[in-house]
Amino acid sequence: MKIIPAIDILGGKCVRLFRGDYGQVKKYADDPIEVAKKFENDGAEFLHVIDLDGAKDGESVNQDLILQIANSVNIPIEVGGGIRNLQTVKTYLEGGVNRVLLGTKAVEDPDFLSNLIEEFGPERIVVCIDVKEEKVAIKGWRDITKISYLDFARKLKTLGVTEVLCTDVLKDGTLTVPNFEMYEQLYEFGFNVIAAGGVSTTDSIKKLNAIGLRGAVIGKAIYEGNLSIKDATEATKTISGLAKRIIPCLDVKNGRVVKGVNFKGLKDVGDPVELGKKYSDEGADELTFLDITASKEDRETTYEMVRQVARNVFIPFTVGGGIKTVEDVRKLLECGADKVSIGSAAVINPDLVREASEEFGSQCIVVSVDAKKVQGTYKIFIKGGSEETDLEAVDFCKKVEELGAGEILLNAMDNDGVREGFNIELLKMVTEAVKISVIASGGAGCLEHFLEPLKEDCADAVLAASVFHSGEIQIQQLKKYLEDNSITIRT
Repeated sequence: MKIIPAIDILGGKCVRLFRGDYGQVKKYADDPIEVAKKFENDGAEFLHVIDLDGAKDGESVNQDLILQIANSVNIPIEVGGGIRNLQTVKTYLEGGVNRVLLGTKAVEDPDFLSNLIEEFGPERIVVCIDVKEEKVAIKGWRDITKISYLDFARKLKTLGVTEVLCTDVLKDGTLTVPNFEMYEQLYEFGFNVIAAGGVSTTDSIKKLNAIGLRGAVIGKAIYEGNLSIKDATEATKTISGLAKRIIPCLDVKNGRVVKGVNFKGLKDVGDPVELGKKYSDEGADELTFLDITASKEDRETTYEMVRQVARNVFIPFTVGGGIKTVEDVRKLLECGADKVSIGSAAVINPDLVREASEEFGSQCIVVSVDAKKVQGTYKIFIKGGSEETDLEAVDFCKKVEELGAGEILLNAMDNDGVREGFNIELLKMVTEAVKISVIASGGAGCLEHFLEPLKEDCADAVLAASVFHSGEIQIQQLKKYLEDNSITIRT
């Protein structure tokens, strides 16, 4: 999760409001450019810049100053406030801003939002869900609509929005605690979520990180000295005790979900859209879609199928298979994927992991690792498990972490489909070597098998296919079992 310091500009100065009230303003600096440079020097990796004059007046007011900020630092910035037309969006994006934040205009003109996403891509258009007493606030938070934030979120999902920045207006500037329930609800829609409002302690950051959010905007807590950028960033690296995830996997071949044993003897299981919706409705935490023959057949993942699945699920959705370029990653994210899983290409062209994580953020990049024990050593296999490499699994996992991967999907090939349990030995070797999340895959056959890697703390999530497809284990049944055995899971 990224820590994103806020720079709110009013009358050319760096200020903070209290609960969005323009009558309660505190100035912190005369020069927002110097503030931006300081935040960068203090270790910030991203900046959140808001034109408060623009938000109030309905048009960009501090555009020149904001463009100067964008060109004065070497870290990405996102900009919001008064962005109500195409020309303003183009000026910002062509002038060095990495992404724009759309609030009032997204509420009032969904077609405009949809057109922006089509023209610039969902990774550059972030929608602000500003919430006051569970209703959406617009026009600088001064007008409260009759639209509930959950209804607005459902609408955004149909428009292809992938990232939202949600602010609890009544907590903004209060130095209290965030609205964790609200952020978790939005996360469960499958959005990349940035939290804002009341983020003021490392404990709060850890809780937001545990939910799985993409970032947290912090303003007053930094200006008042309650929290440093360094301490806030360190808090995001604490992974022990985080809620564990249950992830059904859809292995797809020729447009159908299939399942076999040790990657062989594939049998038809069902339609990916229907199964994806089923698991989303049943309470799965995430969904993984793998086009398992794309790399072997040297072709791209089926984009239309990804679009259909994305329209029907409201949980985070990872897609993999046949990814070779940054453009492939971009297309999948535009089709509705929340994360992209890179497998064979991460071995053949490791720079792809670095390039993709730099372009889209590490939280979007999963590296899928197929490993099998060969003469006492776990080796990496590629092209759907059909081709052995000389790479040793642990060394490879350490390398992709260094390159910027946000997660590792670790599939033990010897265990795949045999239902005799996950490969705890391999999982421990990898989790002891890396700090990023590791998803256990391959071997689940009963409830006890899911418990073992979570109890041993050698996996952050457990992924399975056949036991879910057959109906032998239900998602809620598994969650209750894990809770009864003292495993913290997402509810």
